[in-house]
Amino acid sequence: MISFLGLGRMGAPMARRLVAAGHEVTVWNRTPRTVEGAVSAATAAEAVAKADLVITMLTGPAAVREVLTAAAPELRPGALVVEMSTIGPEAVTGLRDLLPPGVGLVDAPVLGSVGPAADGTLTVLAGGDAGDLARCREVLEVFGRVRESGGPGSGAALKLAVMSALVPAQVLLAENLAHAAAAGVDTGTLLDVLGGTPLASLVERVRPVVENGPQPTAYSLGLAAKDLGLAGHGTRTLTAAAEELLLGAVSAGLGDQDLTAVFGYVTAGRTGSAGVRKVNPASVPATNGYYSHATRTGDLLFVSGQVALDEEGRVVGEGDMTRQSEYVMEMLARILADQGCSFDDVTHIRTFLTDMSRLREYGEVRGRHITGEPPASTTVEVSRLFMPGLMIEVEVVAAIPAAR
Repeated sequence: MISFLGLGRMGAPMARRLVAAGHEVTVWNRTPRTVEGAVSAATAAEAVAKADLVITMLTGPAAVREVLTAAAPELRPGALVVEMSTIGPEAVTGLRDLLPPGVGLVDAPVLGSVGPAADGTLTVLAGGDAGDLARCREVLEVFGRVRESGGPGSGAALKLAVMSALVPAQVLLAENLAHAAAAGVDTGTLLDVLGGTPLASLVERVRPVVENGPQPTAYSLGLAAKDLGLAGHGTRTLTAAAEELLLGAVSAGLGDQDLTAVFGYVTAGRTGSAGVRKVNPASVPATNGYYSHATRTGDLLFVSGQVALDEEGRVVGEGDMTRQSEYVMEMLARILADQGCSFDDVTHIRTFLTDMSRLREYGEVRGRHITGEPPASTTVEVSRLFMPGLMIEVEVVAAIPAAR
């Protein structure tokens, strides 16, 4: 039996391909979703309990580690975990240390987006021990062409190397078109000329965006920025410059749009106003559009009040102060991490509780996240929060480390 964890844009069509290929599949997603022909599990641990093969397709290193930490106690001896997200080789090494002895691990990120995921034409970059690769190769071929890259971590490293070439090339083309248009060059003529050069395939990918505007999201701009960040290039490389530009686009609210949205962002010159950047990481549920998760000015980060609402806008842990507190602190941690911060960098934390008699429950959770010298703090009781069932809201201010 195969367990598939993560049913996002890529995960859902990949899970459907496994079902269509005749495999017995159990699926799980943080926000409950179903795949026709597959069994849906309530938790990640439940999903993997009977699995011989466990596949993860999640947003990044933190999500993969969180999910596998929850699932690890239920992994069967001899099971094989195939990590197909883009998380980088260091994170793969960390997963190896996390998994129980006797459980195998293959890193197999993919090249290709939603269409190839549905069609089975992805390129799978697989790294791992020879025996483990042999055990999962037939399953991986359901998704497309398998390219074995070497030992453990090599698939993850190869994926970052490839994206460090492809993504900056697209950003460079976006900047080139914008600057050429400003100099009076006809955009259609420039695309035609570039179409006759080695850049032809890239030009044809972006031409519909340039000529007709935004396209449906296949590879989100936010994930592209995340991937370049994982590559860890120095600040003087072209890749690092592309990452910085993409982070600006993410802060401008374009993180969920396709990577090709960078063309409109560059053309419009949307570099923020008055030195204020809006921060809306893809790692947390989107806002309702009336506010940003955080704003950044200089080395200060102001994080909006976080509450226990999931991606569908539903209350998490209704009536459970500990559960809501854990969720809120996790959302804060993800927003801080997006800007290179941690709770150690928080200068002030403000908490709103609907019942001050439950302060101790929140305090125990907060103490697990803020372990050093505590920041300045304000805690107040309010009669209610903006949605029934919410018990706590927490906002923070943080000083961004100079290196970031």
